[in-house]
Amino acid sequence: MRARPALAVLLAILAAAGAGGLAWSLRGSAPPWLIGVLGVLAAFGLLSLFAWIAGFISFGSDPQQRAFFDGLMDSLSEACVVTDARGRAVYANGQFIKLVSAAGIGRLVGVENLYAGYPDASERVYRLAQAAREGQSRQEEFRLAAGSAAAGAQPDRPVWIRVSVVPIADANGQSYAFWRHQDITADREKQERAFAHLQYIISYLDRAPAGFFSASADGRIAYANATLARWLGLGLEETTGGSLSLSDIVSEAGMKLLSGVAPKPGEELTETFDLDLSARDGRVVPVRIIHRVDYDASGSLLPSRSLVLARSADETPDAAEAPPDLRLSRLFNNAPIGIAEIDETGIIRNANLAFISLSVKAQRGAPLANIASDHQRRAVGEALEAARAGEGKVHHADIVIAGPVPKSVQFVISRASGRDGGFIVYALDTTENKALESQLAQSQKMQAIGQLAGGVAHDFNNVLTAIIGFSDLLLAKHRPTDPAFADIMNIKQNANRAANLVRQLLAFSRRQTLRPEVLSLTDVLSDLGNLLGRLLGEKIELKVVHGRELGLVKVDINQFEQVVINLAVNARDAMPNGGTLTVRTSNVSAEESQAVHPGLLPPGEYVLCEVIDTGTGIPPEILDKIWEPFFSTKEVGKGTGLGLSTVYGIIKQTGGFIFCTSRIGKGTTFSIFLPRHRPDPAAEAGAREDKEEKKETRRADLTGKGTILLVEDEDAVRAFASRALASRGYTVLEADSGARALEIVTEKDGGIDLVISDVVMPEMDGPTLLKELRRRGVTTKIIFISGYAEDAFQKNLEGEEDFAFLPKPFSLKQLAEAVKDVMGG
Repeated sequence: MRARPALAVLLAILAAAGAGGLAWSLRGSAPPWLIGVLGVLAAFGLLSLFAWIAGFISFGSDPQQRAFFDGLMDSLSEACVVTDARGRAVYANGQFIKLVSAAGIGRLVGVENLYAGYPDASERVYRLAQAAREGQSRQEEFRLAAGSAAAGAQPDRPVWIRVSVVPIADANGQSYAFWRHQDITADREKQERAFAHLQYIISYLDRAPAGFFSASADGRIAYANATLARWLGLGLEETTGGSLSLSDIVSEAGMKLLSGVAPKPGEELTETFDLDLSARDGRVVPVRIIHRVDYDASGSLLPSRSLVLARSADETPDAAEAPPDLRLSRLFNNAPIGIAEIDETGIIRNANLAFISLSVKAQRGAPLANIASDHQRRAVGEALEAARAGEGKVHHADIVIAGPVPKSVQFVISRASGRDGGFIVYALDTTENKALESQLAQSQKMQAIGQLAGGVAHDFNNVLTAIIGFSDLLLAKHRPTDPAFADIMNIKQNANRAANLVRQLLAFSRRQTLRPEVLSLTDVLSDLGNLLGRLLGEKIELKVVHGRELGLVKVDINQFEQVVINLAVNARDAMPNGGTLTVRTSNVSAEESQAVHPGLLPPGEYVLCEVIDTGTGIPPEILDKIWEPFFSTKEVGKGTGLGLSTVYGIIKQTGGFIFCTSRIGKGTTFSIFLPRHRPDPAAEAGAREDKEEKKETRRADLTGKGTILLVEDEDAVRAFASRALASRGYTVLEADSGARALEIVTEKDGGIDLVISDVVMPEMDGPTLLKELRRRGVTTKIIFISGYAEDAFQKNLEGEEDFAFLPKPFSLKQLAEAVKDVMGG
């Protein structure tokens, strides 16, 4: 009943089953070549050697060798059989032959035929045979009932059988399958006894007077006992299998406390926490948790085990009032400031939630100094040493905690009393206070400079008004061919250049006159693209990225264009070797704005305009100074230092915000946040009609008739304006103060058609003059002229809106147009 070709197959099987052990046991009784082959199989597990062995052992092998293999296989406790590709048995050991004989079969058959007709086994054996035919290994287990006629069954008890199959091939490529048949009843009975014992233990654990749970590293609860489930109102089916998470029964604060420990590779840690668990019905269950965690050699967290003790007044979880020590623990953990206990070596031993929330490095078991940024860790150590030396005194350390959003924290450190010593550290998050202090200091500094700049600008505007005005009067008397015409034009052009500088000062001080209108930045940037391209030159690539469905903003289009141009020019200078300038717009929702510069940008809807370059970047030490007027990193004569300060002033006066981020060698990004405007359709339509009407009524003829009262304390400005208006056909009455103007109005008794008044004058300013005129019943129209912005004095007019405004410096033509518009209207 044994077949010869399978001898080579068996050697490969022996290699997988422990050929090394067999080689050791056969020393001295087997041929030397066999010992060597078995050693190779054991050392390398190379079933590919089977082909070599099959070629070595031919069908006409020595009978002694064949008898040796038969004895070797018969010594195995398992029933083994080899079948060919058609499922026919070609070799079997003595155990399998006995199995076949006990089944009443008079010839050697394979496992398929052995269990044919027995439903308990045939289906599984078929799957094994199919796997062998497909070149796959497989294993199946099945149960034979007591008294079954199947092979291996027992008359008085059920039997568990394990059958496995391994596909193999000989040196000629012939396919075979090696089958192993094992009675595993004893192993099964042992497992069942162990399971019954485990159930016995679990029943004791479920009935324990304390709760228990085990959680995996990701917070899934693998097991919770019945006591804890009852306390929390959970069904038993929820307490196993990972369907329940720690976050379902522990608050977010409690989760941070449980996980706020530094990993210790290869170590275990047991800690005690007083927490409130959340029941399914919303009840708060006060408990004390004894929490045990273990770490593997790499520091990864292994499943935790936690004992849960009821901490209510009568030691039941349903009591309404917690004991005093638990209430004290709640106060500690819920305190709004961080509190930590530090040992003598500077290691955090205990900490409340506020302290752990400061940083991912604020963990129990970690050094306190690790929380601080690298350059401040020494300061933390020095503060601890100072507290160690100064009994009863508190010591302060102001540090910055590194992270995605850096935090400013003040440590208040005191020496702890008691035998163990150590320190108590109170941590105050001063991030918002520091930001407000910096913002206030910057605001005060900018306000002081702005007041100075605004005052200088006002005085300059008076001077420039006279220079530009008298230049216009001279130009009106000279032809372009006259020798003096070019000189006068040069004077006027340089006066206009000076006026631009003054406008920049006013922009910085936020005292310029803005003419805001509702518009889309998409349209503004589209129109500005060609100009920017010429400004940047050929070496710099310009990219304009328009946001989709961009919201509207209310800005002065000319001033906003100036902002973009100034930023583009600075970007060009920062990219001497070429680069890319990107102007990008997008909408910012109220939710998104909360994450942008917290404490500096109020939450709300904004339209964002970013100007991004790939230039040299701005060094961190001067980043805070770039908004200051007259601060410049350019060479002398190549910049006024007013570019960015002008940008800052325009954006602030518009009601927006601007921030700068920069990396050396990477580039700079200026982010402009403008409040999103939600227009009233009716009001916008009316404004457009008024604007079109003004355009239509403006005439090219700037001459006129009427009596104008000119009130100006600057003699040069008054002289120019008087001559300019007289040259256009108007009768001009002059007054050098508000009081003199009232006298003239009284004398003329309604014979004045228009009042042109300066705003800032001694004794009586322009707004006071207007209110006095209205009080007397004089309804004459008025034009204010000033070197300050209209906004600077409009708030003093108490709702008076019946006036026009002409900012200084102005030319003869601008003055004539303003008068014509007002008197014509």
